[in-house]
Amino acid sequence: MRSERLTAALNSGAFAWPEEGRFLILRPRAEDYFDGIPADRLQVVTGFRPDFDAFSARRIPVAAKVEGAFSAALVCLPRARDLSRAMLVEAVAALPEGAPVWVDGQKTDGIESVLKDLKGAGLAPGEAYSKAHGKIFMFRAAPLPQDWAAQDHQVDGFTTRPGVFSADGIDRGSALLAAALPEKLHSRVGDFGAGWGYLSSEVLKRPGVQDLHLIEAEAEALDCARRNITDPRAQFHWADATTFKAEVPFGVIVCNPPFHTAREADPKLGIAFLQAAARNLTTSGTLWLVANKQLPYEPELQKLFREVEMIGGDNSFRLWRASRPIQGKGAK
Repeated sequence: MRSERLTAALNSGAFAWPEEGRFLILRPRAEDYFDGIPADRLQVVTGFRPDFDAFSARRIPVAAKVEGAFSAALVCLPRARDLSRAMLVEAVAALPEGAPVWVDGQKTDGIESVLKDLKGAGLAPGEAYSKAHGKIFMFRAAPLPQDWAAQDHQVDGFTTRPGVFSADGIDRGSALLAAALPEKLHSRVGDFGAGWGYLSSEVLKRPGVQDLHLIEAEAEALDCARRNITDPRAQFHWADATTFKAEVPFGVIVCNPPFHTAREADPKLGIAFLQAAARNLTTSGTLWLVANKQLPYEPELQKLFREVEMIGGDNSFRLWRASRPIQGKGAK
């Protein structure tokens, strides 16, 4: 939808890129294309590993952090308002004053709120171009309110950042799973979708754990995890858990998998986590899982593991223990 909207806006003549300099594109999604923009002048920046890998495979310059100077920017809005504001600040900081900053987003991403915020900050965005259930508009780079910049959050002694999952508090599902873990775990543990590290911190309290691997696709969340967990037994992997392959299989995997690829729930994403867990466990290994109770994971667990047991939950979550993966069932 973004590609369709951007292409139509460029073709309409309502928008034009500067004739010189590099173009910064912040947090586009893997399915986005930028027809009409010279490929050799693009610089995609995204901390989400699946998108990073997709642009890299298409040979589009991509980085996890903004570095250097640019002549224009396109900010692809996420759903989190705090993150949207922080991205606008980041884009403006990489541009000369007065350079064009395009902002694109779906209505469900809060594009109207961002447009209102910018007007309230004293900026005068140009007329918005509407198409495909979203809008794109442009404003000129100028100082933005200081409190829009990304700020650390403190959650029960843990550091989080805008836009990471459960940035404002410990996720209830993760807390339920942590409380249900046995006193003793395997010496080698993986945390698939580790986020900012709460569940991993609980794993490290169990005696006998010698190696803990945090696998997380969102670079900002993993950076928080590195700050939150300084235990030398922890190793950090910026990786897509659904395609991750451990050098040595794990005896235990803990997992609170994401289940959204957009605003709507997508059970296929969680199922891909289950399949990855089965591939990365020893033949006698165990997956400890928490998931929203409405998600249809039990049939997939039964396909992937010889032993499957629901061990608890509440009115929103279910806890599962799945052991002894069936060889080959988790293969892609």
